[in-house]
Amino acid sequence: MTDPTNDDRLADVLTRLQRLEDLDAIWRLCQRYRRHLDERDFAAYAQLFVEDGVWIGNLGSATGPAEIEQLLIRTLERHDDPAVRHLHLVDNPLIEVEGDRGTAETTWVYVTRDFSDNPVVSLIGHYRDQLVRTPDGWRFKRREAYLDFPFQVQDFRE
Repeated sequence: MTDPTNDDRLADVLTRLQRLEDLDAIWRLCQRYRRHLDERDFAAYAQLFVEDGVWIGNLGSATGPAEIEQLLIRTLERHDDPAVRHLHLVDNPLIEVEGDRGTAETTWVYVTRDFSDNPVVSLIGHYRDQLVRTPDGWRFKRREAYLDFPFQVQDFRE
């Protein structure tokens, strides 16, 4: 006969382990998003969203991977030369998970180059995300990109 106390402790440890794995997977999703955006791999970027996933921000809005990819193609420049490429920093994650759903808020910073090739912080904002677990891992259900510096009033409520 097994000790129910040990079973309860094992179940608690497994629950906590799953939560840690989910938090890590969501943070890695945010970093893959950043990397695909900076590499201008719009197809890979769009695949980080579920089929009815929504991206909304100062570039416009789109629903589903195909629309999201086309929005990026229309609105963002490509820069194949790494010497002129810009980059994003994503940090300060606040991630919550409940079962197969999650939310996240992260800060983003867009860094460009001046004429002497020095880094220049161009824009600062934050993302608000709704996430879902899929058979392929965590994906964005909705990503809202807010611009904080320079400040821009944005209301993405539907």
